[in-house]
Amino acid sequence: MDLMTLLAFAAAFFVFAASPGPDNMTIVARTISHGAASGIAYGLGTVAGILIFLVLAALGLSFLAAEMGAAMTALRYAGAAYLIWMGISLWRAEPILPTESPSPERRSLRAMFALGIVLNLGNPKMPLFYLALLPHLVGSNLTFQQVGILALVIVLVEAVVVGGHVLFATKARLLMKTAMAVRRVNRASGSVMIGAGAVVAVTR
Repeated sequence: MDLMTLLAFAAAFFVFAASPGPDNMTIVARTISHGAASGIAYGLGTVAGILIFLVLAALGLSFLAAEMGAAMTALRYAGAAYLIWMGISLWRAEPILPTESPSPERRSLRAMFALGIVLNLGNPKMPLFYLALLPHLVGSNLTFQQVGILALVIVLVEAVVVGGHVLFATKARLLMKTAMAVRRVNRASGSVMIGAGAVVAVTR
């Protein structure tokens, strides 16, 4: 696998990762409403889900993931319902200024990490992405070394994408100085999460 192939994969994956979608909307919404740690936890979950599909593709099992319609649909609906529930909770939450809000509990961060994995495993576009991209760029048979290199590229690209969204949302969060501003942002974030959940639910 030469340098040009890696650059082509990195560019294609960056477009895939950075394009507007439920994952990036959720990272921004969670960071604004609950802080950077929550957004990063969800982002790490999405990366884990993506890497799982990379391993499946390397093992020649991505076609199986594409065929697991019932399981993938169940995961997608469960994740979508949870996103919508969190969005409604934000709408109903009492406003707390960022300087007064406690640090997220580990249980909450673990839940966001797990949600990121679930939604990516339930994303029907993931196996299709690998089935369409990998054979054309790096061939149908991947060695363990190639998988490691591609995984590193994915992690680096996602670090830029997730980090950029978290940084933007963190700066926006710091602008909230009054309870009224927090309430408005909470409701805006809640609406985004409800919308993200709806998008996930109807994605085919």
